[in-house]
Amino acid sequence: ARLATVAAAGSATAPSLAGRAGTHLMPRRGGGVQQNVPKPEWHAPWKMMRVISGHLGWVRCVAVDPTNEWFVTGSADRTIKIWDLASGTLKLTLTGHISTVRGLAVSPRSPYLFSAGEDKMVRCWDLEYNRVIRDYHGHLSGVYCLSLHPTLDVLVTGGRDSVARVWDIRTKANVHTLTGHQQTVVGIATQALEPQVITGSMDSTIRMWDLVAGKASVVLTNHKKAVRALVTHEKEYTFLSASPDNMKKWKCPEGKFLHNITGHNCIINALALNQDDVLVAGGDNGKIHMYDWRSGYNFQTLETIAQPGSLESERGIFAAAFDHSGSRLITGEADKTIKIWKEDADATPETHPIKWEPPRDAKRY
Repeated sequence: ARLATVAAAGSATAPSLAGRAGTHLMPRRGGGVQQNVPKPEWHAPWKMMRVISGHLGWVRCVAVDPTNEWFVTGSADRTIKIWDLASGTLKLTLTGHISTVRGLAVSPRSPYLFSAGEDKMVRCWDLEYNRVIRDYHGHLSGVYCLSLHPTLDVLVTGGRDSVARVWDIRTKANVHTLTGHQQTVVGIATQALEPQVITGSMDSTIRMWDLVAGKASVVLTNHKKAVRALVTHEKEYTFLSASPDNMKKWKCPEGKFLHNITGHNCIINALALNQDDVLVAGGDNGKIHMYDWRSGYNFQTLETIAQPGSLESERGIFAAAFDHSGSRLITGEADKTIKIWKEDADATPETHPIKWEPPRDAKRY
């Protein structure tokens, strides 16, 4: 009797499910145009303002000082140079690395500058004395990226030994070794909220780390190629990862995929984002792509000019950073120069209109 009632119940629910399946399980594309895509905001186009030459090798990393008076660059000539932001003049050259300097960060809370290089060294410089006061030993190979935690006194570095290491700045202790990537860790982002550390690697995965446990909380495997750059949004609790296939925006803390940003078609080495939601992606082919953050609309593509005497192939962007006002973009390039870009003050929405169409259908992965 019980079997009969179950069978009857099954047959009673079946038609309602079947009726629903037509609407829920296979949603029809309504005309192919997506309704929920935000319209892009208008941004002024950018133009080159200054070219600074002084390094004798590729300029691999850039960091801006918290007071916005100077910025610092690290290069393949093994030096770290500090430049005046307003005039572009050289203030200081720090020597001490014995190979390419790949990562730099200026501390907002202490007069310290942190540098990482392909010589396995992670160094802390005291800018009151302009000398190294601490070395963080532990990487087994070159260190390719470095990020300072915004609220804790820890430093996170990633390198060719395919781990990210978390250092206590004061005691020089290797607090955590974040293992799990299969290849070089090339991109690191840190933020005050969970996940506090996000790493991108040449194994094409992104890992979001639980800093307390020292373990990965989420592994994102959507990219098909190396993830060389990451950037977090200050206010939105989202982050963006860049790979040659496309750039993907993710929601924290769970790492939910939001949407793709496409159109660059090259290796992206550097990402930068300012307060006006202008996203910059610098590529190996010397193109600087400017996007509106919310919609992913590519409102401008600048092509850098290699300095005279360079090869055509030496147009490449390795590093990009906005100053703290968001009005100047600093790029470090393969022609050994640093270029400073600014917004075109004369442009208006009438002279440079937005040529945007809503996408036909956005990918869901």
